[in-house]
Amino acid sequence: MSDIVKSYGWEAKPRNPSVILGEKKFVKDAEPQPVASIELPDTPLARSTLEYAKRELKKETFNHSMRVYYYGKAIHVQQFPEWNFTDETYLLACLLHDIGTTDKNISATHMSFEFYGGILTLNLLFKDFHAPIEQAESVAEAVIRHQDIGETGKITTIGQLLQLATIFGKAVQTRQRFRWLTASTDNMGGHKELVHVDTIADVTKCYPRNNWSSCFAATIRKENGLKPWAHTTALGEDDFPNGVLNNELMEPYD
Repeated sequence: MSDIVKSYGWEAKPRNPSVILGEKKFVKDAEPQPVASIELPDTPLARSTLEYAKRELKKETFNHSMRVYYYGKAIHVQQFPEWNFTDETYLLACLLHDIGTTDKNISATHMSFEFYGGILTLNLLFKDFHAPIEQAESVAEAVIRHQDIGETGKITTIGQLLQLATIFGKAVQTRQRFRWLTASTDNMGGHKELVHVDTIADVTKCYPRNNWSSCFAATIRKENGLKPWAHTTALGEDDFPNGVLNNELMEPYD
């Protein structure tokens, strides 16, 4: 495996989390993983991207992005420690995965927010922040595919972890067209066994949800209204926002 593949999370993983977990709920029992125990990268690239995200994202979306980082790192450390990537690369993906949902960006294009967000991410990291092209492309691919859930095919390591922290989860019945839909811990409360409840409590204390379920559901409906062809509709035009609103795992923290 090349250094580029290892550093930037380019190794292929199954797109279906059930394949990764081997039909189990978890690899090992989750343990408390407080925010203070997880290092936040402090490189120039990480700092520049963090400042950009704070400036461009709504507070609710920024907090969500940070929760995704800490949930993902808890999953990585405890469930899949053999997965290769730099924490910096994963942080960049977390901070930028919803950049396409800002009021400015969602109205600036006919493209689905994940795809436009991937283009913005690639240009920001490579052209503006001078990240290595292989790293910028890895983050952009993860941003583009973070809602690309399914049972077949592969996805990058960074992409799968981003899904496991945002669009990951238990099988839930949705429309007849979909046999299952992967639900998320922070967005829909799925695969709760992968993250200890004390970890959730500490992460949400540091980065409050502030009614994130209602906020994100409104964003989904906004994009679907502006762009009835949007990729988000593939998750269920009503099922997806309704699932976000009915996130029982996170309800006590909203």
